[in-house]
Amino acid sequence: MPELFSPVDYAIPAFVILIIAEMLWARSRAPEKYEPRDTLTSLALGTGSTVAGALTGALVFSLAMWMYENRLFDIGWVWWAWPLCFVLDDLAYYWAHRTGHRVRWFWASHVNHHSSQHYNLSTALRQTWTGFIALGFIFRIPLALIGFHPALLLFVGAFNLIYQFWIHTEAIGKFPRWFEYVMNTPSHHRVHHATNPRYLDRNYAGVFIIWDRMFGTFTEEVDSEKIRYGIVRQLGTFNLLWSVFHEWVGIFQDLWSAPWRHKLSYLVREPGWSHDGSRETSTTIRARWLETQHSKGE
Repeated sequence: MPELFSPVDYAIPAFVILIIAEMLWARSRAPEKYEPRDTLTSLALGTGSTVAGALTGALVFSLAMWMYENRLFDIGWVWWAWPLCFVLDDLAYYWAHRTGHRVRWFWASHVNHHSSQHYNLSTALRQTWTGFIALGFIFRIPLALIGFHPALLLFVGAFNLIYQFWIHTEAIGKFPRWFEYVMNTPSHHRVHHATNPRYLDRNYAGVFIIWDRMFGTFTEEVDSEKIRYGIVRQLGTFNLLWSVFHEWVGIFQDLWSAPWRHKLSYLVREPGWSHDGSRETSTTIRARWLETQHSKGE
């Protein structure tokens, strides 16, 4: 087994430099792009996520090692295992991310990443504190069962995370068409963070936007519609703990008050679902918007 370094450790200085550079850009061109309290919340969420990962990482790695010891194929460390693992991990990320938006239990962990009404590089730092509780890791570690060493999974996963940092910006427009067709870009990811009905729950890709094109979840950013960021029901506060736990609180409130036959649905149905139809999901919001566009002949 080769000795692998931690790519994120080397990337952190670049993250800091890029955030400062974007702040300077925003200060001269669009001061509203950065809000001090919002940025501090993002930094705190990122710090807390790092701590949470350090506390639970060993358990996840141990589970991955158990899977690897019972692997189906003995892939080893051949050269082609590296790019193949990166692509398959990104595909697994797509389904993990998509599930994180479509199943409320997973959304409760992921929602804090979307809670900012600003879209800048500091937003990328808004990572979950409760990913271990939500069991979000179950989508990616089965690659160890196929035969990819858990250390390799950590390595390619780190590069996936690094790639996704730079796409959280409004300072970059669109790239050449061929690049936009294959790769996830700031334009595609702005769509993902939007609350506009046109854009809700689209573009789940990590690195390769081709997954969204393949599985029917791709929507292109249009110049004619200004993007609104955040979540459908905005937090309206910079309170750190509320940012982290508000959806978990909402789940427990629904579980407490819902009839028994509907309790499980409040965990596994999409966010916004209610047994009495009193709330809206992204599906119903988008469907209503599409109906409006159809009636307008657009």
